[in-house]
Amino acid sequence: MHKYILRRIILLIPILLAVSFLVFTLLYMTPGDPAKMILGQHATDESVALLRHEMGLDRPFLVQYFTFLKNLIFKFDIGRSYITRKSVAKEIMSCFPSTIKLAFSAIFVAIVVGIPIGVISSTKQYSVFDNIAMFSGLVGISMPVFWLGLLFIILFSVHLKILPSSGFSSLKHMILPAITVGAQSVAIVARMTRSSMLEVIRQDYIRTVRAKGQKEWAIIIFHALRNALIPIITVIGLQFGSLLSGAVMCETIFSIPGVGRLMVEAVKARDYPFVLGGVLFIAVGFSLVNLLIDILYSFVDPKIRSHYK
Repeated sequence: MHKYILRRIILLIPILLAVSFLVFTLLYMTPGDPAKMILGQHATDESVALLRHEMGLDRPFLVQYFTFLKNLIFKFDIGRSYITRKSVAKEIMSCFPSTIKLAFSAIFVAIVVGIPIGVISSTKQYSVFDNIAMFSGLVGISMPVFWLGLLFIILFSVHLKILPSSGFSSLKHMILPAITVGAQSVAIVARMTRSSMLEVIRQDYIRTVRAKGQKEWAIIIFHALRNALIPIITVIGLQFGSLLSGAVMCETIFSIPGVGRLMVEAVKARDYPFVLGGVLFIAVGFSLVNLLIDILYSFVDPKIRSHYK
């Protein structure tokens, strides 16, 4: 197992190199001059040229990229923000915990709500509960995050006045953002759990366990759900990875100082080092989540564990 984990970690290197090169190329080709954005539209050509030279923007593309790569590898220096002139790595590390906290709280809501709904729907297929749950799931998937967040603010913050509309400093502040971002994940996890459970509970070994007199709840939890967990874990991992980068609208609506919100502001300001650093951090997080999911497979399915050996 440790050799597999080490191999996957080593594979992160070419992935991150490819991501950095792609994003760097796209930012290089993006219209607009960061020097003019910093100095303003009324700056003289001499001052713009001087600032471009100080920032290294007048160098060829490959020189700029390899300079960035050298600083990243040997100094762990992503660069300095064009706007604040502060270290990008320190700025991202200061706001990354909020994004991680939002992603974890949203995926927690998805697991706690989505899996039980999917399990109950599979055991009561085509019942009233199943129809309502699947219809609600379809609504949850279709509902835009920004619209759902605004509805929650109007209802719970403006009219009922029981939950705050902004901030992320306490458990009370986390409720609305977690539910807003986790609504789509709840629907996806519930539908995947239902379909996976329906496939498992029709297997012969489930009928054999029932014939032995096992209690129904024990059959569902210890036999059916455990064997249906592989696709569920996969979906949860993909959803968590997407939440690291897809919570931009939620962070904006609820004024959460996360990476996604600051990256949007950095794109508007042509702050390329911050955009590049944010994408790299999200890529690392997504890759580590996928590695964790692959490791969890071995604990769920003994056949996968034997394959690792």
